[in-house]
Amino acid sequence: MTRGQGKRIAFYAPMKSPHHMMPSGDREMARNLMSAISAGGASVELVSELKIYDKHGDRDVQQGLRAQASDEAARLIRDMPKVELWVTYHNYYKAPDLIGPAVAQARCIPYVQIESTRATSRLTGPWADFAQAAHDACDTADVIFYLTANDLITLDREKCGTQQLVHLPPFLPSDTLPAASPLNGPMLTTGMMRSGDKLASYHLIAETLAQLSGDWQLHIAGDGPARSEVEALMAPFGARVTFLGQLDRTQLAEAYSGASLFLWPGVNEAFGMVYLEAQSHGLPVVAQDRPGLRDVLAPGLYPTPEEGAQTLAAQITLLLDNPSLRADRGTAARAMISRAHLAPAATACFWSTVTPILEAST
Repeated sequence: MTRGQGKRIAFYAPMKSPHHMMPSGDREMARNLMSAISAGGASVELVSELKIYDKHGDRDVQQGLRAQASDEAARLIRDMPKVELWVTYHNYYKAPDLIGPAVAQARCIPYVQIESTRATSRLTGPWADFAQAAHDACDTADVIFYLTANDLITLDREKCGTQQLVHLPPFLPSDTLPAASPLNGPMLTTGMMRSGDKLASYHLIAETLAQLSGDWQLHIAGDGPARSEVEALMAPFGARVTFLGQLDRTQLAEAYSGASLFLWPGVNEAFGMVYLEAQSHGLPVVAQDRPGLRDVLAPGLYPTPEEGAQTLAAQITLLLDNPSLRADRGTAARAMISRAHLAPAATACFWSTVTPILEAST
C-alpha cells in the first residue's frame, strides 16, 4: 500500500487556480503538485478557487479580498467533506493564504505549504497587511516545502518553532524522460508575452540576437498581451525568427525535440518550468546565472546579469559551433532531470514528509 492510500487532501492555490484558463508556470506547477500528491494513492480535491491576489498594493482591494476569504473559510469549515490534510501552494505577500490556516485549525488537521516566501521588506508599504498575512500563514504551517535555495534563506531565518523546512525540487509531471533531441534544429525560446520580467527577457534576447553572426534560426513559442511588442523587437531579424504561437503540451514537446538549444535569460524567474522541459529533451540552455535558476540548471557556464547580452551571444555561438559540446551538455541535463526532477521523486518526498505528521494527528 502506498503511503497516501485512502487519504483525502484539500488543495488550494490563492494566486491562480489550477483550473485557470490562462497558461502559466504557476498554474502548471499547481497541476503537477496535485498529480504528484495523488500518485501516492490519495484523493486530492481543489477545495476553493477564490483568487486572493493584489497586483498593485491597493489596500481597498486587500480589504475586499479579506472579506471574501472570511466568507469562504466559513463555508469550508461548515461544508467541506472530511479531509486529513490541507495543502496550500504559493503563499506570498501578493497572494497570502487567508483561508487555509483558519480551516485547518477549525477542522484540527495538519496544514502544509509548498513554495512559500517570506518578504520582510514588504511588511511596510502598500502590501504591509498582505505581507503580514503571508507571514502569519507561514507560521501556522507544520511543513513548508521550498523549491529553491533562495527561498530557504528567509524561511530558515524566520522559521516558527519546530516547523519543518523540506526541499522539494521543481519537477515535471512524468515518470520518464522524453526522447532526446538530435540537437540539429533552430534555437528555441518559450515564454509568455506580457509586460514586466517576461518582456525584459525578450528585450535581452533581441539584444543578444543582434550580436550573432552566421546562419542561425530562432523559434519562439508563446503568446500574450505583449506579443506586438515582442514582434517589434524581433522584426529586425526578419525570417530568422519564427513565431509558433501558443502551443499545447504535445506541440511544445515537438518544438523541444526539434531544437538545438534553449534560449531564455530568465529575468527574475523563480525557477522556470521551461528549463526543466527543455533539459528533459537534452537541450543545452543559454540563460543567466540567477538565484532561482541555479536550482534547475545543469552545471555549465551561465553569465551573470551584469555581463549582459554580449556574453549570452558568446555562449550561443560556442554551442552552435560545437555539436559535441551541445551533446555533452544535453546528456548532463537529461541525467540531472532523471535523477531529481521527475514526478516520482516529488511524490516520494511529499509522502515521506507528511506521513509521520498524519500519523501523529490521528
